[in-house]
Amino acid sequence: MASTRVFGRSCRTLMAAAKSSAATASAPKAGGPSGILKPVTVSPALGKFLGVPEVSRSDAVKKVWEYIKTRNLQEEFGVVSLGYMSICSIRYSKLVLLPFFQNPANKKEIFCDEKLKTIFNGKDCVGFLEVARLLSQHFQKAG
Repeated sequence: MASTRVFGRSCRTLMAAAKSSAATASAPKAGGPSGILKPVTVSPALGKFLGVPEVSRSDAVKKVWEYIKTRNLQEEFGVVSLGYMSICSIRYSKLVLLPFFQNPANKKEIFCDEKLKTIFNGKDCVGFLEVARLLSQHFQKAG
């Protein structure tokens, strides 16, 4: 009643129209998922890695991280810090290093096994921030 005194009777008409348009705008859309949840065709290399020809971006990233974690490819004693340089492939070599050269706190790097190298451009080691960027090239562009 107070709004009638301030804005007049036309305010009720405007409020009713706004309420009905908001109800139709918030109605759920028909169809499936969209954006990063929508399954899209992936490259043959990623399809072989995941075992499916179509997958959503979020599921692909999740499955790659599961693979990395289950195979302990982000292990604590693999990165060797020598000043400003890190040697990532030391894990696969036969060199024995002194313990003070090892950097157990650096879990930002992932050591690629042969299967991961197929989707990460043959790199021996990738940073954890590179994973999403390297995976993005395996998805078809929407167009």
